[in-house]
Amino acid sequence: MVEVKMADLPGVGKKISFKTSENQTIVIIIHHSGKRDLYFFEDADDDEADYFLSLTPEETREMGAQMLGVAFHPVDDDDMKILQNQLVMEWIKLTPASPFVDKQIAESRIRTRTGASVIAVMHGDEIIVSPDIDTVLKAGDTVMAAGKREQIRRFDAMAKGELMGGDS
Repeated sequence: MVEVKMADLPGVGKKISFKTSENQTIVIIIHHSGKRDLYFFEDADDDEADYFLSLTPEETREMGAQMLGVAFHPVDDDDMKILQNQLVMEWIKLTPASPFVDKQIAESRIRTRTGASVIAVMHGDEIIVSPDIDTVLKAGDTVMAAGKREQIRRFDAMAKGELMGGDS
């Protein structure tokens, strides 16, 4: 359980202390100017902080937004298990026999033909993350594809040239 204490600091601003369940303490000094000083104590009984950080008002707002989950929302464990059962990501090498070779991603219609999405391409030493649809795939490229298990199996078979695949 978190223990929170607040105190006025005359001429400075306000002091807020958080004591965590692991007996650590975070102290925030909010200055009248808007600046925030953060002090981290590994042991709540220590007199000197182990770490110190000073933030501008803008940095404080951004940190607060991130802590509230504006950009990233953790996934519930049960939801994660469902997601892991449905989503598969694999690195798959394209052979010269693949119908995707020497074609742009859009032209090869990978998503239409397999249901899988190309999320990265390794071309030699270069890794292209979120490749554009006009990226040309070459024999020997390794493609990271994401999709359901069956979609990845279909993509893998086509990448090896084992299945030419019509529209599906």
